[in-house]
Amino acid sequence: MHDFLRAFLGGTFLGIAVVSYLYVNGRIAGISGLIAQVLNPKTIFKTPAIWFLAGLIITPFIYRIGASPAIELNASPLMMIIAGILVGFGTRLGSGCTSGHGICGMSRLSKRSIIATMTFMFAGFVMVYLIRHVVGAF
Repeated sequence: MHDFLRAFLGGTFLGIAVVSYLYVNGRIAGISGLIAQVLNPKTIFKTPAIWFLAGLIITPFIYRIGASPAIELNASPLMMIIAGILVGFGTRLGSGCTSGHGICGMSRLSKRSIIATMTFMFAGFVMVYLIRHVVGAF
């Protein structure tokens, strides 16, 4: 299967999941918000967020069964942990994550989400450049 077709199908399924979650639950499917619901002892068993998140975790394993070639990670576990912590900090700082702002917010033409998405995309571009071309040069 061609890469563009995989991306198209992935985006289509993601869009269907996000719209379905919105219509069924009346809330946007921002992943940081869903994780907050699951980690809250008062709402962990009262929210469908746990099923949505379980789908996000299980799907790559299902995909891997029929996918080739294997996905290769070129980052150390420490670098991935640091990146995860920084992303978590950024989601709190930006009042939402890439899925909340980038998918749900922008589709609603939210100015706040458009600015947030432009900001974290720009920050991502700068960090990739710095890590690959500046830090990697030392």
